[in-house]
Amino acid sequence: MEQAGSLSARGSTGSAAPDIRTASVRVPAQARAADVERERGVASDESRSAAGARGEHTHSEPPIPHPRVESARPVEAARPVEAARPVVQRASVRGQILDALRTALVAGELAPGQVYSAPVLGERFGVSATPVREAMQQLALEGAVEVVPNRGFRVVRRGTRELAELAEIRALLEVPVVLRLARTVPAARWAELRPLAEAAARAASAGCRATYAECDRAFHHAMLALAGNDQLVQIADDLHRRAQWPLVGGPVPRGRADLMADAAEHLALLDALTAQDLPAVQSLVREHFADH
Repeated sequence: MEQAGSLSARGSTGSAAPDIRTASVRVPAQARAADVERERGVASDESRSAAGARGEHTHSEPPIPHPRVESARPVEAARPVEAARPVVQRASVRGQILDALRTALVAGELAPGQVYSAPVLGERFGVSATPVREAMQQLALEGAVEVVPNRGFRVVRRGTRELAELAEIRALLEVPVVLRLARTVPAARWAELRPLAEAAARAASAGCRATYAECDRAFHHAMLALAGNDQLVQIADDLHRRAQWPLVGGPVPRGRADLMADAAEHLALLDALTAQDLPAVQSLVREHFADH
């Protein structure tokens, strides 16, 4: 969040910079007039090009002013390398807000059916409304919220039937893949996944649903990635994330005991995969998805 503040501070400094077209230019005595005019023309073109590149901004955020350019320097040195930095930092802020909103969804801090405005959430996170609005629009594409014109975004109400449908689809995708991998992946590769399973177990023991949700997705992501099918991993990850959103009128959110039981299934599945115990793998993986 401090990055957004640093951008604002740097923008106010840049706006006070003198216009490079009125700055004096020290011309060597031996230079000809035509050369000077040509050099000034190149510098002017460079400044207009930089202005076009830096003038792009979205929504209500002010454009980033020109960086100060010393007129006595060669034209090549007047090309600021950091011209693209605001875009990178802006995307980073939006990504951080998106992660925070996803965590709030899983933790139940954003209640189903409630409408939240971007300015109010922006005050909560200490940022402007723009990155919050962009993050909420991404959540709308994922189906977590819906747009309410002139008000904000409403958290979608979900029931147990939708959760059961998601679990069925996940099982149809993941179970056959895991069974195939059980026959082909060596034990050493499965051992590489144990730190992820152990991290999930620690999060479950702490009773933190949001942290466990991230560890759970990381474990399944790494397991499916062994198949080498990026599209499968992406689709399965999206379904998994949607399955973790809160329900309305459903069972009480999973507590510490439920999370620990789920994490224990990860470790037991890894043991069976390492031993290439195919009957145990089939039983464990089907039971794991039945619990979801």
